[in-house]
Amino acid sequence: MSAGGELTARVFLARVVEPGDETAGRWLREFGVAEVVRRLRDGGAPLPGVSGTRWGGLVARARQAEPERDLEAARAAGMRFVCPGDAEWPAQLDDLGDARPTGLWVRGRAGLRLWALRSVAVVGARACTEYGTHVAAALASGLAERGWVVVSGGAYGIDGAAHRGALAAGGATVAVLACGVDRPYPRGHTALINRIAEQGLVIGELPPGDHPTPSRFILRNRVIAALTRGTVVVEAACRSGSLVTARAAQRLGRFTMGVPGPVTSGLSAGVHELLREEAVLVTDAADVVELVGDMGELAPPRRGPVLPRDLLEPAARAVLAALPGDRAAPAAEIARGARTTPDDAIARLYELRALGYVERHGDGWKLTRHAVISARRGRSPC
Repeated sequence: MSAGGELTARVFLARVVEPGDETAGRWLREFGVAEVVRRLRDGGAPLPGVSGTRWGGLVARARQAEPERDLEAARAAGMRFVCPGDAEWPAQLDDLGDARPTGLWVRGRAGLRLWALRSVAVVGARACTEYGTHVAAALASGLAERGWVVVSGGAYGIDGAAHRGALAAGGATVAVLACGVDRPYPRGHTALINRIAEQGLVIGELPPGDHPTPSRFILRNRVIAALTRGTVVVEAACRSGSLVTARAAQRLGRFTMGVPGPVTSGLSAGVHELLREEAVLVTDAADVVELVGDMGELAPPRRGPVLPRDLLEPAARAVLAALPGDRAAPAAEIARGARTTPDDAIARLYELRALGYVERHGDGWKLTRHAVISARRGRSPC
């Protein structure tokens, strides 16, 4: 079959076969595209693995399919159809096996294959909290600033926040839709999806004009998981569709990550369940890149602020730690607690007095009031 014939045949199949249909995928693998299309058009004996009723439904859809018309509508909407084996086809989608898309409709100027090589999915709840929106946008912005492509589903909530975060950083983002990519869904995101098409890519399996259904949303998630190096779930209840994406990523051997939330929030319960399994806890873009990136792309070590107390010599810190918090103590007692001599302890105490940590009380030494308060708050008096 010629390249043009292969493309037209796969556009035909995109209209006839539902996304993720593994039975049809097995037909394509065993019989080839041309033979499957011929059998569907002829409407003869069913191909193996389907009932007569289901075969009749496929044949009826085949009679209505007009691939040339779909291609013309796609060209008018600035779309193209990418087939497996094309130069732009992301080879990692082949990991889906018989559930691999028959092809992808693509809207946008960028090259899908190259963008997918360095991409991360950021997904989560539609009805998210302000915390989730903030985290998703910051995470996507940080990934974009580091040269990573942010992939999500274009939905309300976490998806929209992730797309906007990447766009605000001047970065790259891809929306994977569960409908025709010429028909933005949800309609409230029409402006956002159009902007993604201008600055990034909008892709999907369904032909022009096709509408979303609940099952198509679920099946769309396998494409998000397979396309990217890893999936980050920001917020998700226990029955969230974003968990389907994360578990598909796990099955495919991709990295699966979760952002923890309040233990009292039902919208974080699904994420916490993932983290109890095999997902990795992440808190920002640096954590994500350390996991999915190339060798040497390490997140900075997590440290609190450097306090003046941290700059003391070890001997002085030991003497400071040996002072009781509620009374004055003689130098000999302090020396024993610090495991040093009284003379050395006295020398260190005078250093600490100059820094405002201790004060002299007759024959003893005591922490200053400011030092006690700062120690309780985890701060230094200086």
